Amino acid sequence: MTTTIDQAKQQKPLSFEEFLTLYGSDRRYELIDGEVFDLEPTGLHEEVGAFITAKICVQIDSAGLPWFVLQRGLLRPSNIGVTAFRPDVAVVDRNELTKEPLWSEQSILTLGSSIKLVVEVVSSNWQNDYARKVEDYAVLGIPEYWIADYAGSGGTRHIGKPKQPTLSICTLMNGEYEIQQFRGTQNIVSFTFPGLKLTAEQVLRAGR
Repeated sequence: MTTTIDQAKQQKPLSFEEFLTLYGSDRRYELIDGEVFDLEPTGLHEEVGAFITAKICVQIDSAGLPWFVLQRGLLRPSNIGVTAFRPDVAVVDRNELTKEPLWSEQSILTLGSSIKLVVEVVSSNWQNDYARKVEDYAVLGIPEYWIADYAGSGGTRHIGKPKQPTLSICTLMNGEYEIQQFRGTQNIVSFTFPGLKLTAEQVLRAGR
C-alpha cells in the first residue's frame, strides 16, 4: 500500500542516501525510482498485518525454522534502481544474513535470497502492490508474495468485478509469479507455510 507524498515537498528524485537521511527513521515511507511514498497505514491495515505476523510466527516456531518476521524493514535491491521498499511483513532467513552488507548496522536488506515471503497490505494506492512489486519481487527471487486487499481496492483487472476483499498469493515459478486468489471462506494455500489453516476472510478481517 502506498500514497505519494506532496510533490511540493519533493522537487527532484532522491538518492537512497538522501532518502535515509530524510526518512530512514520513519517506518511509514518508502522510495520507488527516486520518488518518496507515504504508506499512510490505517488502523485496519495494521490489524491485518499484525494478524498475518502472529499466524506466521506460530508456524515458524512450531517448525523450528531459522526464520523471523521483519515488519517494515527496508529492502534496498541494487539491481532495480533508486528504490527502497518497506514491506508490511517480510519473513527473513537468518542463515542468509551473513551475506547482507548493511544488516549488522541497519535494518536494511539488499538480497532477495534473504527473504522467504513478503506481504503487502493494500490501502489507498494499490498500483505498486499489484504491478510494480509483483515484477520486482519476482526479479529478486522472493519465493512467495501476498497481496492482502482487505477493502477490495485493487483495479478490476486484478481482482475482478464486482470488486471484493481478496488475498492474492503469488508463488514464484520459473522466474515469474503464478497468482492464486482467495476470497470469503476459501482456505488459503501457501507453499511456504503449508500448515496454515486459515480462510481468506480470517486474514482480510484480521481474525474478527
